[in-house]
Amino acid sequence: MFPQKLTDARAFEIANTLLGGFNKHYRLFRATTAEAKQRFERADWQGQQRAQAQRIEFYDQRVDEAVALLEERFQIGSLALDVWQQVKLHYIGLLTDHHQPELAETFFNSVCTRVLHHSYFRNDFIFVRPAISTEYLENNEPAAKPTFRCYYPTRDTMRETLVRIVNNFQLDLDFEDLGRDVDGVLSAVHQELGLFRWRANFQIQVLSSLFYRNKGAYVVGKIVNGFSETPFALPILHNEGGLLYIDAALFGEDDLLTLFSFAHAYFMVDMEVPSACVAFLRSMMPRKPRAELYNAIGLQKHGKSLFYRDFLQHLRHSSDKFRTAPGIKGLVMLVFDLPSYPFVFKLIKDNFPPQKEHTTRASVQGKYLLVKQHDRVGRMADTLEFSNVAFPRWRFDEALIKELKLNCASLVEEQGDDLILKHVYIERRMVPLNIYLQEATPAQLEQAVIEYGHAIKDLVAANIFPGDMLWKNFGVTRRGKIVFYDYDEIEYLTDCNFRTVPAPRNEEEEMSGEVWYRVGPRDVFPETFGPFLLGHPGVREVFMKHHAELLDAAYWQGHKARIQAGHVHDVFPYEAHKRFPRFISNAFKESHHV
Repeated sequence: MFPQKLTDARAFEIANTLLGGFNKHYRLFRATTAEAKQRFERADWQGQQRAQAQRIEFYDQRVDEAVALLEERFQIGSLALDVWQQVKLHYIGLLTDHHQPELAETFFNSVCTRVLHHSYFRNDFIFVRPAISTEYLENNEPAAKPTFRCYYPTRDTMRETLVRIVNNFQLDLDFEDLGRDVDGVLSAVHQELGLFRWRANFQIQVLSSLFYRNKGAYVVGKIVNGFSETPFALPILHNEGGLLYIDAALFGEDDLLTLFSFAHAYFMVDMEVPSACVAFLRSMMPRKPRAELYNAIGLQKHGKSLFYRDFLQHLRHSSDKFRTAPGIKGLVMLVFDLPSYPFVFKLIKDNFPPQKEHTTRASVQGKYLLVKQHDRVGRMADTLEFSNVAFPRWRFDEALIKELKLNCASLVEEQGDDLILKHVYIERRMVPLNIYLQEATPAQLEQAVIEYGHAIKDLVAANIFPGDMLWKNFGVTRRGKIVFYDYDEIEYLTDCNFRTVPAPRNEEEEMSGEVWYRVGPRDVFPETFGPFLLGHPGVREVFMKHHAELLDAAYWQGHKARIQAGHVHDVFPYEAHKRFPRFISNAFKESHHV
C-alpha cells in the first residue's frame, strides 16, 4: 500500500538526487553516441569499438555513484520502507515531462534493488509496472530534434529527394558517386515495389539519426503508400580511398530483423526520445519485442526491464514447467528452459570437472562480459544477466530442482513459494547444431556445415577464438544462421599461439598415444580439430571442400597478424546478392566467402 501522505522531507531530496544520477548517465550516453558520427567520418574503427564497449559500462558506473552518494547524504540503508514508497511517488512526479521516463524508472529500480532485500522487489517500492506513459511524449513535449523526418517526393522528384535524404545527415565526407548510388536505390525501390499507384499520402519517413555499428552507418526508414508501409535501410560504407558509398538497399521486415539481430553488437544512434525511436522501429518490425529493440539501440538495461515484464506476463498465462534443456549437458553451465518460452536460462555450476581445472566462476563471468562488450559480428548470442530472480517453485520439474541443488547450490535459495536464483544468464533459444545435424536432410546438413565454417571464420576475423568448437556449442536460428553461444573457453585470437604439431623425432614418439611435445596454456593446434569435428563422413566431405583451411595453423596465424597490424574486420549483415553492382571489395568477399 502506498502512503496516504508525503510526510518525510528527505523523500523529495532522495528522489531528486536519483533523477540527477540518471540525467548524468543519459547525458554521457548521448555524448559518446553522438561522437560516433565523427569516428565514422575519421574511419576510427578501433575508437568506435572502444566507445561501444565503454558505453556498456556507463550505466553500472552511474548506479554505483548514485548508491554511494545517497548513502553518504541520507544513510539510505537504514531508511524505513514507507520512506522508500514516498521517494517513488516524488520520483513519479519529477518524471511527468521527462523525455526518457521509462529509462529513468529502470535507473530507479537499479539503485533501489542494490539497497532493498529481494523480498521487496514489488510495485510498492520499485517500478515493476511503468508509471509514466511514453505515448505521444514527443508531441506533448517537443524534442529539440524530431525523431524522424518526412519527405514527400513525386515521380519527378524521387531521385532528388533521395539525394536530399542522404545529404541531410551532413556527413563531413564526399561520396564516391552519390548519383550512381541513388540510381541503385531507385532501381531497388522499383524492383521491390514493382509497378504501383502513387497514393495521395506517398511519403518517405526516415529516422533523424544514422545508426552506427562496426564500420557502417545505416539510414533507417520506411516508404508509406496508401495502407502499405515498406521498411528499408541503406548501409553507407567507406571505400579504400576514404570516400563514401551506399552499398545496398535492404527492404522488408526480414531484412531489418537480420540487421537488428540479437547476435550483432548494439547500434550507436542519437535519441532524445528513445520511446519514439523504438515505436518507429516497432512499426517496421512488429515481430520484434520492444525489449530487443531497446537492446539493439544500446539501452540494454531498459531492455532487461521490459524482458522481465514480458516474462512475468508469460508466466501468468502459461502452466508448463521448467525442465533441464534438451541436448548434451555442459560441464560449466547448467541450462534449463520452459518449453513454451523461446529463451534458455543458464547458471554457472559450483564445481567443474578436471578438464576445466583452470575455470572459475569469475573467469566465466569475465567471458560473458567480453562477449557483451565485443562486436558480435552476427555470430554470438547476446545474453541478459540477472541477479536475485524469484521464480514460482511449483513451475519447476522436481528433477530440475534436484539438479539445481546438486550443481548450483550456492545460487539457489528457497523462500516460501519462491525459488530464488541469485545469478542467471538468459539467452535466445536455438536448436543445438549437433541435434540439428542428426535430424537434417542431406541438403540441410551441407548448408549447416558450410554455415558453421562461415561462423568460425567470422569469429576469427573479429579477433575471437571460440575455444571449444564442438557442434553442441553452436545453435541454428529460425533463419538458418549459425550462432555461437558457449563462452567459457572463449579467448581473443591475438592472445592465442597457433602451432603445427611437431614431427615425431623417433618411432616411440610416433607411436605414442599421449602428447609428447610441450604445450603452453594458450597453444592451439588447428590440425587436431578434425577428429573431434569430422567423425561423420558426410560432414567431413563438406567441411574439407569448403573450410579445410580451418585445420591449418597458417590460416589462424595470418588473421592474428592482420589484427595485430590494426585491421578491423568488415561486417555485412546482408547477403552478397543485396549489393549494388559497383564492385565487390576483397573485404566483402572475405566476409561473405564469395
